[in-house]
Amino acid sequence: MTIIVVRMRPEHDFEIIYAPVVREHLRPIERKYHSLIRDAIETQLRFEPDVETRNRKPLKRPGLLRGAWEIRFGPGKRFRVFYEVDRESHKVYILAIGEKRGNRLWVAGEEVE
Repeated sequence: MTIIVVRMRPEHDFEIIYAPVVREHLRPIERKYHSLIRDAIETQLRFEPDVETRNRKPLKRPGLLRGAWEIRFGPGKRFRVFYEVDRESHKVYILAIGEKRGNRLWVAGEEVE
């Protein structure tokens, strides 16, 4: 007996929209990580951006970044992307990209609390 597994793709991809300020957030991050960040955003947020996983979760207290969700990835889970999801229009808005160093989060070269 042969079993065929078919993975269903979601009906619609989500469009990913970057806030203009995100360019400034990437400047202090080593360039060798920029493609890793872009790839992680594309793979983790393109289809089910509002499904909670081990490294993708809604923020309990959004704070200054006002992002409703966060993903963690990279070496030692050092990178953070904060975003909002508009399910009706199938859009994901990238609000901030930061780097975790120890217990501190840095965005655009400045520590964020």
